[in-house]
Amino acid sequence: MRNFNYSEIKNQKWDSQVLGLIAAIYKEAGKQELYLKQRPAELEKLVEIAKVQSTEASNAIEGIVTTDTRIRQLVEEKTAPKNRNEQEIAGYRDALSVIHENFDAIPITQNYILQLHKIMYGHMNNPMAGKTKNVQNYITATYPDGHTETLFTPLSPFETPEALDKICEEYNRVIGNMEVEPLIAIPIFIHDFLCIHPFNDGNGRMSRLLTALLLYRSGFYVGKYISLEAKISKNKDLYYDVLGKAQIGWYEGKEDKVLFIKYLLGTILSAYKDFQERFELVEEKLPALDVVRKATMMKIGRFTKQDIRELCPSLSLSSIEGAIRKLVEAGEIKREGKGKNICYYRVK
Repeated sequence: MRNFNYSEIKNQKWDSQVLGLIAAIYKEAGKQELYLKQRPAELEKLVEIAKVQSTEASNAIEGIVTTDTRIRQLVEEKTAPKNRNEQEIAGYRDALSVIHENFDAIPITQNYILQLHKIMYGHMNNPMAGKTKNVQNYITATYPDGHTETLFTPLSPFETPEALDKICEEYNRVIGNMEVEPLIAIPIFIHDFLCIHPFNDGNGRMSRLLTALLLYRSGFYVGKYISLEAKISKNKDLYYDVLGKAQIGWYEGKEDKVLFIKYLLGTILSAYKDFQERFELVEEKLPALDVVRKATMMKIGRFTKQDIRELCPSLSLSSIEGAIRKLVEAGEIKREGKGKNICYYRVK
């Protein structure tokens, strides 16, 4: 089995891009702290939007979907799931809520990771919920002509419990001793977790839950307000491409860690930038029409009502719809499409 020793990371020289991303994230995290003190009530609405988006996007990456209405009912109203997909979605909602509310009391150990996995499958009759895999799994790709290729073979079921223990121990040691910068250690832990692929099912979703948990525990709260899962989902192909390349040489300890580190740090920084944009819209006490007008000015090209809703968490849906209608009537924006395909773009 591969040797896990995170102490080796502390002596590694990082290029200017990695160091620049880390510096930028710390700067944005500091700004966010000030914002949270100034306008906690308005920003609480961002939390609710992010929960819906994170639950929807993390499941959608794995092909688990339902309607927009049902996603909102499942996450916001905690209604009972009606089918298998909704059971999976409700389980992710529950695990994410546990992390949001208790991250500081969830140690990074195999036992707690297994408990989170069990919560994620809490609405299903899955005998492997909360247990490491009992069959060999493979990371595969299916191509347009229908043929499938194995891209990576994770650790065997026999090796998995020890490896999961080891990455938790190493992570806790280097973070506890302040040997390694958390923004370096977190992507490495998540990448190792994905290479171990410890469960029969749910590895991708668990990796995204653990990303949120590790970031919150290290003081980076952006994922509470802006969905990291939605950012990953929007460019899913890049996510899989980076993962695939970063897995080469993993067994020998020769994988390119930098690829995945840059990818994850870039995603985190992008979320912080989005947070600042949304804060600017709740910061001023403006009439709904002016808030929506400012939001449309932040969009380039076509945008949907949902895009504007995300930028204006302090407004009700009816206020947003009314403002959009007035902007269309005033000729500031144009509407096109029908039904679910309705979108808008600025003309002034």
